[in-house]
Amino acid sequence: MDPVTAPIIVRQLGRLDYQKVWSAMRDFTDTRQADTTDELWLVEHPPVFTQGLAGKAEHLLAPGDIPVVQVDRGGQVTYHGPGQIVAYPLIDLRRHGIGVKSLVHGIEQTVIDVLSHYDIKAERKLKAPGVYVNGDKIAALGLKIRKACSYHGLAFNINMDLSPFARINPCGFSGLKVIQLCDLIPDCDIHTVQNQLISSFCKNLNFSSHPTSVAV
Repeated sequence: MDPVTAPIIVRQLGRLDYQKVWSAMRDFTDTRQADTTDELWLVEHPPVFTQGLAGKAEHLLAPGDIPVVQVDRGGQVTYHGPGQIVAYPLIDLRRHGIGVKSLVHGIEQTVIDVLSHYDIKAERKLKAPGVYVNGDKIAALGLKIRKACSYHGLAFNINMDLSPFARINPCGFSGLKVIQLCDLIPDCDIHTVQNQLISSFCKNLNFSSHPTSVAV
């Protein structure tokens, strides 16, 4: 028997300032009620480095003119910029009947499944959340759980300027190579990939989506 799917509102937000979206995620999580429908936010950010709770200053090599934001997610430092799909799952884990490990696994599998559409074999790594292709990182993952509800999430590199990753040790790993989908599939379309990501996310985490473009 197929598992029963729960509704989720998918918001495609376009390009928004990182701190505005971070603030909105926290507000949503702090004010949500027991019957609040879960949401998935898809967004691009202007250039920004974000440093997680475990972040160490030595992993910020030369941020230069790109702002650094200290945030409340897990993990180390990463970069967000135009051409990257950022997906924020705002889920009541207890109500949905999953734990943090299952959420992480489901998000990683979502990206792995999207890449399989392009005949790209991807994998996860033990103790290094994210998705990798031949050892190179194509998607980063960092979550915050508050009151059994998730926010923050996934950054999937599609067609962006990767040079800022050279200014940091990505996710705290010196020498880690960061790649993007267009390096492997030159004619990939970010909007198509975003729709594939939504579909795969809902399948892997047992949601039925209700897309909307309403701003946060």
